[in-house]
Amino acid sequence: MISPSSAAVARSREPLQAQAFAPIVGASRQLSRLDVLATSPSTNTALLKAAASEPGEWPAFSGIVADHQTAGRGRAGRSWATPQGAALTVSFLLRPSVSADALGWAPLVVGFATVRALRDAGVGAYLKWPNDVVVEAGVKDIPGWGRWRKTVGVLCEVVPGSVESPDGAAIVAGIGINVSQSPSELPVPHAASLATLGATGLDRVALLRSLAAHLRDAVAGWEGESEHFSLRPDIEKVCASIGWDVEVDMPGGSLVVGRAVGLGASGGLLVQADAGVTEVLAGDVRVRRS
Repeated sequence: MISPSSAAVARSREPLQAQAFAPIVGASRQLSRLDVLATSPSTNTALLKAAASEPGEWPAFSGIVADHQTAGRGRAGRSWATPQGAALTVSFLLRPSVSADALGWAPLVVGFATVRALRDAGVGAYLKWPNDVVVEAGVKDIPGWGRWRKTVGVLCEVVPGSVESPDGAAIVAGIGINVSQSPSELPVPHAASLATLGATGLDRVALLRSLAAHLRDAVAGWEGESEHFSLRPDIEKVCASIGWDVEVDMPGGSLVVGRAVGLGASGGLLVQADAGVTEVLAGDVRVRRS
């Protein structure tokens, strides 16, 4: 890839404007509603609060995007901040017509849509179970990551009280894409931005438009409404974790060691160990050293 110019990086950090998204917002378009904020501590927190307090104002495929997110949240209580304009930080409200047992697929469905959007932009992206998007791009191994580098984080959260609603669960899906950060601006050694990967497509508006379109397609497949979308096999094809020798830190403190061999019916990672196959439903997955 050709490294992006300083001018391209500067253009990518120009403030997001609501009018730039007008062609994709409205009835029968990719998004029902999109609020563009100059700054927000966390787009997920903002959308969770809004959807819980005013559910009628936030239909499916509504979203909040922040030009600058100052206290982004990740899984297991992790948090981070990004430089002004350097990332695409957006949260979408999903109201999928799926059973409660299928909600575990949410981060994989959202991650799959993100992979497709990044591949459209020329980036060889893959899923890392359960909620990261990665690219094989490192020149040296990093413990737990090998040569894979995290480019996107996904955080899916159920709107409080919505599971019991007759309309079904409402899910806030937060997506943070590292776009134009320099190596010194990245929070951890195993992170990468589109710029550090050499990608030239750093337009955050174009990325969000593509992401919204792919998210609609992915959710339709999740709901089983698309004749040409075979969700589980397609997700498995882009899940880099499958085939890895892994160590999984479980929430209760136990450790699962083996080879990731597929995805289970609930969206868990199937790990083949000496004692048999375990479906891991939650945990931190590390690449195991040979």
